[in-house]
Amino acid sequence: MNILSIQSWVSYGHVGNSSAVFPLQRLGAEVWAVNTVQFSNHTGYGGWTGRVATGAEIAALIDGIAARGVLPSCDAVLSGYMGSGEIGDAIADAVRRVKAANPMAIYCCDPVIGDSDTPSDAASGAGGGVYVRPGVPEFIRDVALPLSDIATPNQFELRNLTGLPCDTLASAKAAVSAIQAKGPGVVLVTSMNVADTPPDCVDMLVGADGHFHRLRTPRLPLVVNGAGDAIAALFLFHCLNLKSPVAAMEAAGSSIYGLLRRTHEAGSREILIVAAQAEFVAPRDHFVAIAC
Repeated sequence: MNILSIQSWVSYGHVGNSSAVFPLQRLGAEVWAVNTVQFSNHTGYGGWTGRVATGAEIAALIDGIAARGVLPSCDAVLSGYMGSGEIGDAIADAVRRVKAANPMAIYCCDPVIGDSDTPSDAASGAGGGVYVRPGVPEFIRDVALPLSDIATPNQFELRNLTGLPCDTLASAKAAVSAIQAKGPGVVLVTSMNVADTPPDCVDMLVGADGHFHRLRTPRLPLVVNGAGDAIAALFLFHCLNLKSPVAAMEAAGSSIYGLLRRTHEAGSREILIVAAQAEFVAPRDHFVAIAC
């Protein structure tokens, strides 16, 4: 399995590609990583060094990969944090090129926009939980989602992309259907907390083929960055491997719970991608999705 993963990179810690690449490799996938930013650490620390790549630089890297004649063997494209609208254009072009070379390839868009619990990014000037630059949410909504086969928004991003309320299961399902109407047949909502979610739990919701299933796991008392990037990668892998979005959600959700449990037990601010790697292959706890 070959996956082209285009998202951010940090030297210290685990977000973006530094959260997604190793779990995919541990499961046996070959990952062609293209980094949209190179930062010292994630921006949640309040200070960082590094730079955002240009769209031309991303396009040049894709050209170099294509020159190896390997695009027909690419099974999927995964995108995350884009950094700018021009990077989005380069990602969209990469998706089109991969799908032209391999019509069976799929595109998983992790529509990274923000989180209701996350402060704004000082570099973006955006507030209200949005931490990407102006224009990126609109690009995701109008260009990336129509190209995608799978989308993995969190609850905040689901609301941002649709303009619909997502505070009940019924309204979240309606918002998922609205996302699907834009393009992706499979939508996974991560970190969902609706009216009937118990306070000590967190939900995930997948919509596919006109059906909805919910996965519920215990809520752990920690706040970390990068878990959503790992969920998107794991869900994509298991969708490709298991051919079932529901089974993929169960596998990815169980692994992420194990990763977060290990991180909480260690008292770590950074998710323990390497130390908890066994959870990607054989999670200790297995959670079962319920039709809803």
